[in-house]
Amino acid sequence: MASPDKVSPRDRLLDAAGRLSYRDGVSVGIEALCREAGVSKRSMYQLFDGKDAMLAASLERRIPGYEARLAHPDPEAATPRERILYVFERLERASVDADYHGCPYLAVLVELKDPEHPATKVARGVKQRLTDAFRAEAERGGARAPDLLARQLVLVFDGASARAGAKVEHLDDGLATTTATALLDAAGMD
Repeated sequence: MASPDKVSPRDRLLDAAGRLSYRDGVSVGIEALCREAGVSKRSMYQLFDGKDAMLAASLERRIPGYEARLAHPDPEAATPRERILYVFERLERASVDADYHGCPYLAVLVELKDPEHPATKVARGVKQRLTDAFRAEAERGGARAPDLLARQLVLVFDGASARAGAKVEHLDDGLATTTATALLDAAGMD
């Protein structure tokens, strides 16, 4: 890994946007972002059209890591049911971290409320890919209504993530996985 002084100003801004918007929300100010990144506002505006573009780029940059954390470590050996339940197990494990604030993509959708905001478009795409992944696994696993099951699973994932992120629910007892299992059983999934 490059030392902090070797990391480009663009990367430092994207990292700062990721950290601060996740911790403090998307309303974090440009001054705070630039201070955290050690980059001047002038440089920030040379690199990005504005804070909205920087936030969208930061979210986009984090997609591979986010999706990799939810992917089963041995997808070829795992059944569709195991691949789905792994997503909920990962959510439960992540939720016990003190700095867990829920799904960063759901938070952006809730906070911004603007369907045309560039960060909203990125976040909506991530949530759609999760729905599509659940649907594909549900089809492979023989669920009776894969589209409905996928929507139900995302609803549980987002609800559990939001409640755990708000510190009003604890997922360390397996609640999210148990709930997802009940949905898989009800859908007749192998």
